[in-house]
Amino acid sequence: MSVKKRGLGKGLSALISEEITVDEGKPSNEFVENIDIKLIIPNENQPRQEFHEDALSDLTNSIKIHGLIQPIIVRKVKNKYEIIAGERRLRACKAAGLEEVPCIIKDVNTEMSAKFALIENIQREDLNPIEEALAYKKLMKDYNLTQEELANEVGKSRSYIANTVRLLNLEDEIIDYIAKGELTSGHGKVLLGIKDKQQQLLAAKKIIDNNLNVRQTEEMTNKKTIATKSTNSKENRDPHIMDLEENLMRTLGTKVNLIQGNKKGKIEIEYYGYEDLERIIEVLTK
Repeated sequence: MSVKKRGLGKGLSALISEEITVDEGKPSNEFVENIDIKLIIPNENQPRQEFHEDALSDLTNSIKIHGLIQPIIVRKVKNKYEIIAGERRLRACKAAGLEEVPCIIKDVNTEMSAKFALIENIQREDLNPIEEALAYKKLMKDYNLTQEELANEVGKSRSYIANTVRLLNLEDEIIDYIAKGELTSGHGKVLLGIKDKQQQLLAAKKIIDNNLNVRQTEEMTNKKTIATKSTNSKENRDPHIMDLEENLMRTLGTKVNLIQGNKKGKIEIEYYGYEDLERIIEVLTK
């Protein structure tokens, strides 16, 4: 008889099997080993940058009472052990005064370790949207991955990866607002439709000051865009065309111009690189 334990989920097949089978009477090829806490080092590819002090304090107190229930996952690097998943747990163990930490040692390379660290944090929903976007961007750059390849690895759609990474095109101050939780990724996606950086920042501050939700933000940016176009335009544009233009901008997440002629017109859609073009095509062909 064999007992099957579920794996970590979609996107991990390249790193770890979907199911681990443990036969009764036979030792598993993976086991928990207590490792000197001084030998465990952080992962430079750790996507998570912020660790909330209150949550860390609660975990520390729990470890003092019950010990560490869920082992840290590490890999051997020379004479040390680098964290793959569990940096917050390690920090809490240090704060709790533990000298040894229960760990599972995995034989994986740097690329797989980075992917595993990202996936583990995503599945725990531990990353804020900016940390997630930076992690995706780093993985694609460091390992020459396309958005499609990365999407397959982490179990997300390509459009999700593209839209998340696009948040990094916002003004730095707005990126900071999202990282701190003052704005959501939904707010960020709407703000990307405002091309003027100063107007983008003013809109972000208005969202925070007035506690606007995403729908209210869309309505605000639509009115602002229409008002700006009305002021700057030398001709009276058809309100219906302008409304269609705004709907297309929201749907595609980029600037769209509908240009009217006497008998025909054209649609101009901006894109920023080949990956962004692929994302737009995917939206259009759904």
